Amino acid sequence: MGEDFEIVLGAARAGAPWAFERLYTDLAPVVTGYLRLQGSAEPDDLTSEVFLGVFAGLSSFTGSEQQFRSWVFTIAHRRLVDERRRAVRRPAEPTADPAMLDGRGGDTEAEALDALGLRRVYELCATLSPDQREVLLLRIVGDLTVEQVARTVGRSVGAVKALQRRGLAALRKKIG
Repeated sequence: MGEDFEIVLGAARAGAPWAFERLYTDLAPVVTGYLRLQGSAEPDDLTSEVFLGVFAGLSSFTGSEQQFRSWVFTIAHRRLVDERRRAVRRPAEPTADPAMLDGRGGDTEAEALDALGLRRVYELCATLSPDQREVLLLRIVGDLTVEQVARTVGRSVGAVKALQRRGLAALRKKIG
């Protein structure tokens, strides 16, 4: 958002629908990607929960655009932890995905290439420890600083740097 951030934030605090939409469209795709790669059962639904929390807490937020981004990912991280806790307490029954049962096709070649690329990303992420994966996703997908990641996951800056270094080294071995 750049220079418009303060204007958009102020308008959202005042209840302007266009400002909520702008905040959501700027950050929802990366939040969803983070949640999806972290193995969320319902990343789209969880993203909605994240933004309900963000919009409800806008009046208490103070800071820059980068601090706002960090705050949003902190909320996303907490919602993901909550989802995992719920899953342990109440395991879900597997159901068929209606989209998979839909016989209509699209661009099969493009879909196959997208699926292969996405599958490779999932495979690479799966080779990392959960802590390494979380740190790398917050750094890369979330575009957070080391300090912001440390606050989000409740670890020291040194621990985050070490997890990042080990995670990147593990990925280099798998890719290269």
